[in-house]
Amino acid sequence: MSTYRIQGATGEWEVVIGLEVHAQVTSNAKLFSGASTEFGAEPNAQVSLIDAAMPGMLPVPNAECIRQAVRTGMAIEAQINKYSRFDRKNYFYADLPQGYQISQLYHPIVGEGQLVLDADEKAGIPEEKIIGIERIHVEQDAGKLMHDQHPTMSYVDLNRCGVALMEIVSKPDMRSPAEAGAYVRKLRSILRYVGSCDGNMEEGSMRADVNVSVRKPGEEFGTRTETKNVNSVRFVMQVIEHEANRQVDLIEGGGMVVQETRLFDVASGTTRRRGDEEDVQAHSHFPDPDLLPLELEDDFLEECRASLPELPDAKRARYENELGLTPYNARELTAEVETFARFETLLTETAKAIGKDEKAVATPVANWALSVAPGVIKSALDSGGDEANVEHATASRQAAILKMQDAGEISGGQAKEIFEIVLKTGREPDEIADSEGLKQVSDTGAIESAIDDILANNADKVEEYRGGKDKLFGFFVGQTMKAMQGKANPAVVNQILKDKLG
Repeated sequence: MSTYRIQGATGEWEVVIGLEVHAQVTSNAKLFSGASTEFGAEPNAQVSLIDAAMPGMLPVPNAECIRQAVRTGMAIEAQINKYSRFDRKNYFYADLPQGYQISQLYHPIVGEGQLVLDADEKAGIPEEKIIGIERIHVEQDAGKLMHDQHPTMSYVDLNRCGVALMEIVSKPDMRSPAEAGAYVRKLRSILRYVGSCDGNMEEGSMRADVNVSVRKPGEEFGTRTETKNVNSVRFVMQVIEHEANRQVDLIEGGGMVVQETRLFDVASGTTRRRGDEEDVQAHSHFPDPDLLPLELEDDFLEECRASLPELPDAKRARYENELGLTPYNARELTAEVETFARFETLLTETAKAIGKDEKAVATPVANWALSVAPGVIKSALDSGGDEANVEHATASRQAAILKMQDAGEISGGQAKEIFEIVLKTGREPDEIADSEGLKQVSDTGAIESAIDDILANNADKVEEYRGGKDKLFGFFVGQTMKAMQGKANPAVVNQILKDKLG
């Protein structure tokens, strides 16, 4: 249970949060027209006659958009409605040529589902929590008004008009900014795994309407406000923090919270009333007369389910149970599509190169993928400028480095050095190790000779060690590595020292 509270003059207040996430469906064409959905086109370059609401133009549903919405519903274990219907949401605005938005109110394509938030003590989520999802419906996006192109006029860009959106509506189950942030991150991860939305919040392909109300703990829900079009996880959390405190101050000052839509000001971190839209109660809905109901067949649903990939929670469990990874590594590796894809490719390559099964090499590969490689890449890019090229870091080259490390031919430090040279030159790791003298010395004769000299020159410390001062073992290891210029195999050094010191 969340312990997040707003401290007001009259005591503690609890915040109640629900999110409506608008996710742009991954599709080459819009929901009811063949116009392109590619981001970054010139204004009004991707507008069909349907999008522009020319007379006599009839919408035709894009089957791919329907398919992606169904797959998304399946990924959150939601009810898939074989029967659904489109409605017209009527409101008048300059970026909406039709004078209405085609949406789904009464019969959505996806019913109730759920999303599980992972426990995260540091983030303020003490235990696993289930967030209910009310529905997913498919709808058109509106266009875009630009107010900064002319001193006295606003411009209209209809490129986004008609783009397919999934509106994913949560239940009011979240009780803190941390829970809302975790919800958006988890939902984004699932959408990107499924491939139904790219999750690019900066480009507007995923944004949230944030519903916030406050109450004294245990009391009835208060009146909520809805802050529209919030386009980052951090901003979602900021909206909740600000809006909850604003409502508490308002109520404690003798005022009343009004159900209204608001906008978030990024610069000030505050919300303000949206004065350019009618209240939601004024929107009339009725079935769209131009569109027949959607009736999904069993074969179609089976194909949708069969096309789903392994989802984040299942993948994380497999990494822990089958590969033996720590919960932390499993969580970090499965957080993003690109991260697990790189890891699994490298895991396959490394297991093949070393000749072991994937479980045997999973932990060193995970540590390399999460910590070592990113650190070297960052350092190389920061210091080398244009000289470093991440395209040189192929899975096969990284696997070759890990193979040498597994065989004891190179140390962890040497592995980093070799990888940095790979990034800057594109040379092969084996050749680098040989030509640059970056291989460990495992020659027991050479190491033994160096140890003999060190023990002879430190007879007093040898006696102290044998007298029970065990911590001196590290001293002898350090002296040996120094004498061998850091190239001695630590395992060999340790074994010889143990044998000689007794």
